[in-house]
Amino acid sequence: MRSWKILFGLLAYGVFPAQMALSQGAFGPSGDEGEPCREQAWLVPSPDPNIAAHAVLYRPPGDGPFRLAVVAHASTDNVLRRAQMPQPEYRVLAEQLVARGFAVLVPERLGHGATRGTYLEDQGGCDEADYARSGRATADQIALALRFLRGQPFIRKEEAVIIGHSAGGWGALALAGDDPRTISAIVVFAAGRGGHANDIPGKICAPHTLIAAAEAFGKGARVPVSWLVAANDSYFSPAFSGRLAGAFRAGGGKVELKTLPASGSEGHWMVETESGVRLAAAELDRALRIGGQGPVGKR
Repeated sequence: MRSWKILFGLLAYGVFPAQMALSQGAFGPSGDEGEPCREQAWLVPSPDPNIAAHAVLYRPPGDGPFRLAVVAHASTDNVLRRAQMPQPEYRVLAEQLVARGFAVLVPERLGHGATRGTYLEDQGGCDEADYARSGRATADQIALALRFLRGQPFIRKEEAVIIGHSAGGWGALALAGDDPRTISAIVVFAAGRGGHANDIPGKICAPHTLIAAAEAFGKGARVPVSWLVAANDSYFSPAFSGRLAGAFRAGGGKVELKTLPASGSEGHWMVETESGVRLAAAELDRALRIGGQGPVGKR
């Protein structure tokens, strides 16, 4: 009861939950567990010391320790759409991963929805697009969330998996140079930035710059990447995704590109739908064992 009185008092003075967690020097759970899969709201660190990032955590039954999967969400260049973005959940994907023995964290990055704050991932206009810097800014936020969860007693320290969607996938590629004992595999769904330039399907802002950045991410890469794209993705088509994956490979990265069947009316969102996740299930299972060491469940 006392904690609720404190909360309402802070809200009355304009202090929001993320700020409250920081003022108490504590990140972690910010709500009760629910369904499905022990779904629970969490607050995790962000690059802004004054802002905690909102996140959703899913877990299997028991105390663990569990392997961790961090899911990096898609984004948009539109400021209003970012501000209105609901908390990313990727619930169907999370349920599949929990069934395979993973704890799953879906953190919301700065400049999106309830997390608010300064958007750090802007690549700039087409003429001066800096996709490498943008991807690394995304990667930094994924890494902060990963580091924090690895410090929890129910999470294993090794063999985490990063799963990224669109801009989140682009940021995940920038983590391929990490220690493969910590991150055992990266899975990206339609990774890229600058797709649907000016809201035009099939148009990509500064594609050659994007390809050059993919090659840069491949340099020094040590974590294997599985790159998945639906046949009807109008943001980053299978053909263009192949060019990006090829550039990543040319830079030195280990990557396998798979084109999956068409998903719904727009394949770019396949990882957010039940039918799309089902189409990707076999490739996801294969990817989760890349570099690995036996079953994907807890050990």
